[in-house]
Amino acid sequence: MGHPKALWQLFNIEMWERFSYYGMRAVLAVYVATTFFAHLGAGANAEASLVYGGYTALVYATGIAGGYVADRILGYQRSILLGAIIMAAGLFVLLIENLNWFLVGLALIVAGNGLFKPNISTMIGKLYAPNDVRRDSGFTIFYMGINLGAMVAPIVTASWIGATWGLKWGFFAAGIGMMLSTLFLEVAKKSLGHVGLPDKDKEGWGRFFAVGAGALVLACIVFFLLSESTILGYLLIAIMVALIAYFIIAGIRSKNKVQLHRYLAMIILFAANACFWALFEQAGSSLNFFAREFVTPMFGSMETWQAGGFGIFQSLNPLYILIFAPAFAMLWPKLDLMNMNPSIPRKFALGLIQVALGFYLLVFAIGNMTNAEGLVPWIFLAMTYLLHTTGELCLSPIGLSMVTKLADEKEVGLAMGGWFLSIAMAQYVAGIIAALASGGTNDGGHGEMVAATITQYSGVYMQLFWIGLIAGIAYLVLAPAINKLMHGVK
Repeated sequence: MGHPKALWQLFNIEMWERFSYYGMRAVLAVYVATTFFAHLGAGANAEASLVYGGYTALVYATGIAGGYVADRILGYQRSILLGAIIMAAGLFVLLIENLNWFLVGLALIVAGNGLFKPNISTMIGKLYAPNDVRRDSGFTIFYMGINLGAMVAPIVTASWIGATWGLKWGFFAAGIGMMLSTLFLEVAKKSLGHVGLPDKDKEGWGRFFAVGAGALVLACIVFFLLSESTILGYLLIAIMVALIAYFIIAGIRSKNKVQLHRYLAMIILFAANACFWALFEQAGSSLNFFAREFVTPMFGSMETWQAGGFGIFQSLNPLYILIFAPAFAMLWPKLDLMNMNPSIPRKFALGLIQVALGFYLLVFAIGNMTNAEGLVPWIFLAMTYLLHTTGELCLSPIGLSMVTKLADEKEVGLAMGGWFLSIAMAQYVAGIIAALASGGTNDGGHGEMVAATITQYSGVYMQLFWIGLIAGIAYLVLAPAINKLMHGVK
């Protein structure tokens, strides 16, 4: 397809890492609710949603540290290798049925992911010249690798292994996927060549082990933050404010007005990204609980469905991406030749509007299409995921490419970490939203919790529709001003 051979190697590495991540994510919230918080009754889903939101937030937040380590200390290839090893260890720790040990496993995954996730995306950007027209298509192809692993994973970990032997063993399958990712990274070194290697004065293995020790210290901090959700929220805000200040100061100090403006544009688009993912990431939490409790089974009995079959919905988003990503990858260059290619801010706006419409469709189904048992036909949730996916294709791969083009070449890793930090804040907010949607309510004065009703889900999802719609329209209006700040970056 006219792309560098190394693209396909990185595609393979990321595919298995995403198999690992999405495989464990498909069962995480429900496993935590049923294994560690079942004694809370109707409040179990809310507590599990907060753990899920804290974990996913930290997974993305640590990307900023990983980007800095790769840029300044270890290089991209070795950062990815170290992160993969730590993540694999964490996944196997999840098999221990003790809440503290489970949080240790999550903490290790978070620390390892910070070294892995932003840096493999940055390496994709380094395969192309800044103005190479293949760049956006290359990122979209890479995005297909992410979603190939993500599509297969829930079917294996939840709908098959989880439903048959218990959700815990889904974590074991995810660990095997992470080991394969590590193996293929070693295979890829020849094709990658000098891409991602450290500078000559930074090649010693002492740096590798020093960063490894630092990652374990970070895991200890993450363990604490997973237990203290409120502190985590304040910390994420503080880090984001510090990062915004850093980019603005860096732009001023560079005495390059164009670079300063580009950083301002990048920060504005980070806000759109955070809004999108706060809505989209109901997928692994409240939409997962909703699928388990209020959606007709796509296959099998209700008992099989609730044991793990519901996890198949987690495969729909990546399946849709595999179907539609090639079309989107071809669409943008063709629209560009016709001078009709939407600008980056307009693509972000389209993504926000589509994720909003997905929630409206679900609200409509709850109000009009429930059966005698009070269950929504599964096709409506499948269509919600479809709208969310087309929105994602307008925003996420474009955003990854945008960061590599707007940031100064020496700060691409840090900027990519900032992109994932905006997603981290979204994940934290998504956990709070999921707790509101799925966590149950007070019984009206007796101090008891009653399970979340389908009406409670509908009310929260209607609010998400309005948030996404208003934000999308706002970015459509602001698009010309943001484009001026980007100074020709498309």
